[in-house]
Amino acid sequence: MKSIPKWGYAVIVVVLVAGVYLFFFRGAGAAYQFITVTQGSITETVSVTGNTMPTKSVSLGFQNTGTIARVNYSLGNWAAAGTVVAELNTANLSAALGQAQANLAVAEANLAALLAGTRPEQLAIDQSAVAQDQIALINTITSAYSVSDGAVHTSADQLFTNARTTDAKLVFIVPDAVLENTVVQERIALEPVLAAWSAQITSPSFSTSDPLPPALLAVQNLTQVSTFLNDVAAVLTKTGGLSAATLTTYQSNIATARTNVASALTALSSAKAALVSAQGTLALAQAGSTPESITAQQAQVAQAKAGVASAVANLLGAKIVAPISGVVTDLDAKVGQLASPGTPLVSIIGSGGFEVDAGVSETDIGKLIVGNKVTMTLDAFPNETFTGAVFYIAPAQTDTQGVISYQIKIAFDTADSRLKSGLTANVDIQTKRKDNVLILPQYAILQNDAGTFVQTLADNAATTSPITLGIQDQKGNVEILSGVTLGEQVINIGLKAP
Repeated sequence: MKSIPKWGYAVIVVVLVAGVYLFFFRGAGAAYQFITVTQGSITETVSVTGNTMPTKSVSLGFQNTGTIARVNYSLGNWAAAGTVVAELNTANLSAALGQAQANLAVAEANLAALLAGTRPEQLAIDQSAVAQDQIALINTITSAYSVSDGAVHTSADQLFTNARTTDAKLVFIVPDAVLENTVVQERIALEPVLAAWSAQITSPSFSTSDPLPPALLAVQNLTQVSTFLNDVAAVLTKTGGLSAATLTTYQSNIATARTNVASALTALSSAKAALVSAQGTLALAQAGSTPESITAQQAQVAQAKAGVASAVANLLGAKIVAPISGVVTDLDAKVGQLASPGTPLVSIIGSGGFEVDAGVSETDIGKLIVGNKVTMTLDAFPNETFTGAVFYIAPAQTDTQGVISYQIKIAFDTADSRLKSGLTANVDIQTKRKDNVLILPQYAILQNDAGTFVQTLADNAATTSPITLGIQDQKGNVEILSGVTLGEQVINIGLKAP
């Protein structure tokens, strides 16, 4: 059910009083009293009670846990914006920041090195290493030929007749004909191999060309010589017709040759691997950093920067810094006290003056807009009137034990140094004002379930006429939108002096 406005109850009382009067006195022939419809201005107001609040105020605490090391202000002191009010012990936090900054410096240096590429000095070193390994491999190939030539032409050929021709034959009888033929064919096959190898290493271009292809061929040649010597050693275990001394000499020579060839093969493989590694290192140095490695290092730099930012934030969180200039009104921080994050320890009221905060009921909030003019009285300053304007209306409600209201904020038109926080303010908000409208006092109006009316006199008889109401002011005057005319006489049903 819609609630009846305050002035509605007054109208009901007026109607009842008027009825009693008409019943007892009109019948006695008493004269009517009239009220004239006037024209003028009328202002609708909403009255609320609020309290003065500083326009700028803050409650501050630490963002980190720690022991309070310094408190720079006392209660009632003026603190300038940006100054440190209190500070925790920051030794560990400062060390953490230094470590984070060092990590960032290392990451940035590594990124700079990647972006700059290999230094000329390093390139020269890598190029020199390749040249040295090339010379070493050429020498190893030459040595491998010498070992192979000695193993075949010196150590093994004493076991053959016509050793360097296709008519080569063993000088002793071998019961295993297959093995004997294998050894003879291997010796015949080696002669052109050794001749070609000799021609290669004595060529003028050998010492200036890439030694890796000759090294691969040298490995093949050494392997072929090693196979031949292994088979010769096997033949010597099965031969007949040789004296023990001769057999021993042959076996010793072949064993030495096999050892020398195996060592040459190992040395050749090592020298070849060293050159390949040196060439790879030089190629990487000449190519510079890959996009992937640069991207990865950039990520390391970003991570290090985040670490610095976190350390800085932790260090800043160990200080209570005044965000506004004002007076310290609350100070619970004490040196040596253990502070917890988010616990308010310091309050500051700014110097920007005061405002009035008030709650407006949901039945009146629809009448208000930002900019409404306000008149106020403060209990602390009797008989004084202050003026201001509404500058904020909360978009959401405040629910206090089921009672809905909306917060509004009112600015004073003139700053007053006498104002303090928490003073009670009685506020009249001018929500609407109309000029040149028809006006009647509310006690001249009848209101019932059928509508709103005034009474006029026609042919010495009271006549009821419907009217339409507009806004109402706090003095009991009501705007009449329709139903009466300017200067018209209506019956004073409230029996008040016109």
